[in-house]
Amino acid sequence: MPVRELVRCRGHPLVRSRHPTTFEITKEEDLSEAGDCIIGVAADKGAADLSSAFREALAKEGAVLVTTLRCGPIEVEVHAEGAPGLLLDHPTDLVWRRSDFICGRTIGIRSDYVSRSLPRALVDLLRAGEPLEAELVVL
Repeated sequence: MPVRELVRCRGHPLVRSRHPTTFEITKEEDLSEAGDCIIGVAADKGAADLSSAFREALAKEGAVLVTTLRCGPIEVEVHAEGAPGLLLDHPTDLVWRRSDFICGRTIGIRSDYVSRSLPRALVDLLRAGEPLEAELVVL
């Protein structure tokens, strides 16, 4: 049975979305130009805030994470994998990675999208500060 979480955040004028291996959503309010993987700020959840049921499901062998990013009329479906080693203990950040690297911020590995591959129309809306909703579903 799928387990779901919903994360709400917003864009920021400094969203660049150029990172080649990750994308990130953070509870932090501000963004510097160096944060080229961050697509959303002021999130209502970080990794440590996810429910225990969600965390347990994502840490199972073979778990699949489907993240639907919604901003204005744009919707992007991202596929990544969970893993038994996921810590999910970072207080502010959620990071999707193309690689297998795991730390407390990692929510998904082997992601089929990274910051620079997200649709530019989505990035334009985020730069305008539009709200972003990330629906997370573990299969």
